Amino acid sequence: MSNIKNLTEKILEEAKHKEQEIVTYAESEKEKILSLKIKEAHDEKNLILLKAEDEAKTKKERIISSTTLKVRNEKLEIKQKLISEVFDKALEELCSMNSSKLKNFIKHTILDLDIEGDETIILNEDGKSKIDDKFVEDLNFIFLARNKKGELKVREENGNFKGGFIIEKNGVEINNTFEALMDSMKDELEYEVSKALFN
Repeated sequence: MSNIKNLTEKILEEAKHKEQEIVTYAESEKEKILSLKIKEAHDEKNLILLKAEDEAKTKKERIISSTTLKVRNEKLEIKQKLISEVFDKALEELCSMNSSKLKNFIKHTILDLDIEGDETIILNEDGKSKIDDKFVEDLNFIFLARNKKGELKVREENGNFKGGFIIEKNGVEINNTFEALMDSMKDELEYEVSKALFN
């Protein structure tokens, strides 16, 4: 009987020892798994934070780029508006020149052209009020002195432009309106005006 008791005690002791080993092993495995899961969660958190940081940086760069472009476009629009105002003012001043200056402009421009002297001068209403018959006669006299026809005349109908004049013969026009002259020089003048206004 004592053998059975000893055997039972020995079995119970071994079972307790085995139980202790299993508990210790389970605790160890639990710690490993827990540690691994904590590391995975930490890595996942860092990955999410990095991704969020990259997305925030990209979004910030896009916003800065978009804002920079918007500001640049607004500045360009303001510059263009100012340049346009300068051109409008210059055109207005050209169109309001007095009779003497307009006659001088027309005379020098016409005499610099390679024409026969029998063309028609087209003027707007304001131009007609500043040019008299004597002016046209004087021009014709100069053409005759150059061995040309000397038959320039002013067209009856008013031209539809702001200032300057047009020379016309047989449907062919040489446009010397102030609008056309400014348009032809606009690219070159825009650079100069821009330099003067913004530098």
